[in-house]
Amino acid sequence: MAAKGFAYFVALVAVFSVAKSDPDPLQDICVADTSSGVKVNGFACKKDADVTENDFFFSGLAKPAVVNNTVGSVVTGANVEKIPGLNTLGVSLSRIDYQPGGGLNPPHTHPRATEIIFVLDGELDVGFITTANKLISKSLKKGDIFVFPKGLVHFQQNNGKEPASVISGFNSQLPGTQSIAVTLFGSTPAVPDHVLTKAFQIGTKEVNKIKSRLAPK
Repeated sequence: MAAKGFAYFVALVAVFSVAKSDPDPLQDICVADTSSGVKVNGFACKKDADVTENDFFFSGLAKPAVVNNTVGSVVTGANVEKIPGLNTLGVSLSRIDYQPGGGLNPPHTHPRATEIIFVLDGELDVGFITTANKLISKSLKKGDIFVFPKGLVHFQQNNGKEPASVISGFNSQLPGTQSIAVTLFGSTPAVPDHVLTKAFQIGTKEVNKIKSRLAPK
């Protein structure tokens, strides 16, 4: 059943990519030359003579990743930075693995893409918040699919007793991710304390405590 569901998911991603968030390509391929140093909306193209099959290949989503952090989840991207052949094609994937008993992909946004997930294993509680401040949430099980609209804050949490994992599809070669907590409390330079204390109605000590927990290790 899960294999059949995943086949449907792949078909959905193919349809999904038709409504790309990224600009349309102007040539058959434009394999990203990430070493060129040229700044464009995307990446400069490799010379055709330098393009190989490996520019269109990635095997990094086949197995669960090791989760070794305080939130209990890890994201493995399959975007243009891993697959240079995705440059200008407006689509990418990722795999997310969650520890049992609360593994969380914390509230975050993707500023350049809508996200669609397919549950490979386990059970998840997921949700997103609209600009009207309404929470849209659902409990998912293996084989289920859920969509997070572009730019909206969303999350996933494994409240089951077994590990969980999903495959995510995006209509962008590089959707970008902004974690709400890390963005606000871990930016460089730092957001001024007086902004955070007023926004969250907490004291400076609490702000500094959160910042210390979110500081890069």
